[in-house]
Amino acid sequence: MAESITYVREDFLEPEKAPLSDSSAIGWIRKNLFASVKDSILSLLALAALVYFLPGLINWLFVSAVWIGADRTACLTVDQGGQLPAGWSGACWAYVGDRFVQFMFGSYPRDELWRPLLVVAMFVGLLVPFLMPKVPRKGLNAILLLIVLPVIAFFLLLGGVFGLRHVETSLWGGLMVTLIISFVGITVSLPAGILLALGRRSQMPVLKTVCVAFIELIRGVPLITVLFMASVLLPLFLEPGNNIDKFLRALIGVSIFASAYMAEVIRGGLQAIPKGQYEAADALGLNYFHKMTFVVLPQAIKLVIPGIVNTFIGMFKDTSLVTIISMYDLLGIVKASFGDSGWITPVTPLTGLIFAGFTFWIFCFGMSRYSAFVERRLDKGHKR
Repeated sequence: MAESITYVREDFLEPEKAPLSDSSAIGWIRKNLFASVKDSILSLLALAALVYFLPGLINWLFVSAVWIGADRTACLTVDQGGQLPAGWSGACWAYVGDRFVQFMFGSYPRDELWRPLLVVAMFVGLLVPFLMPKVPRKGLNAILLLIVLPVIAFFLLLGGVFGLRHVETSLWGGLMVTLIISFVGITVSLPAGILLALGRRSQMPVLKTVCVAFIELIRGVPLITVLFMASVLLPLFLEPGNNIDKFLRALIGVSIFASAYMAEVIRGGLQAIPKGQYEAADALGLNYFHKMTFVVLPQAIKLVIPGIVNTFIGMFKDTSLVTIISMYDLLGIVKASFGDSGWITPVTPLTGLIFAGFTFWIFCFGMSRYSAFVERRLDKGHKR
């Protein structure tokens, strides 16, 4: 039998220096911008582009911009620095300030603006605690936000009851229309998409066929076609004298379109769940409803949070297509204001589009950041 060989170290290695911390600004720059030769070249090119373009952009947006004015003449002043063409000013923010209420609420009666402002206040007051994980009573909060608030908002905005003046939806516009359509679309599309995804994976042939046909039909046409059909073709199938409000058509069209896309996102999450999860739920004696509610869907939705939020962001931006049925969201109302002779200047359209684009970006970026927060919080390795 061979003897075992043992080795005992007599001298210990000298302790090494602690690694350099990347928490400092220099460490972050070294790690993220100059980690390799390629990264260094790209970082230097990006820096050169910023140095070249950023001063002129800041000058046009802020330094040479016109902030106060009553009409177009304020935005036709010649740039004193000689950096802009003759007859041009910087950005015409005076035009945005003059049209700000219209950009927010469209042609909603000015003496009734307290009604949409009250709806906004209630919406923010319910949405903020709903999005904060540590705030209790999430069930009650969800009921108030998703069920009670839409009913109250409907009567407040439309009026005609409780002594409120009736305001036709044709007078609605601006950011108010964008937020209403996107909120309703988000609220409807998520549960509808879940049901469609479950139906598509169902073992019942009739139900599966109906869900597949609906999803493929809606996904096969652009949103503008759905809105056009809702606006032009739907009234042809109704009896004379019966009509559906244009704004309601937009809500239905956007919700249907988003539901079809949401169904495919949810279906991707369902397919990613291991078969063992289904078998474990069956072994516990759970029925179909309990298995999907407590075992499968929570895991599936967690996996596809980026896809869900991506669908929400796309739908939020696609609300601009409601102009096809003569409803004017934020972008539509901004573009409609370009024809105002009181504000026609070379810089007015660009200023209005920048304002609309930045407003869309704020909401989309907020949804993206909250999605990242939810992903980190649901991560198993994340310390809460």
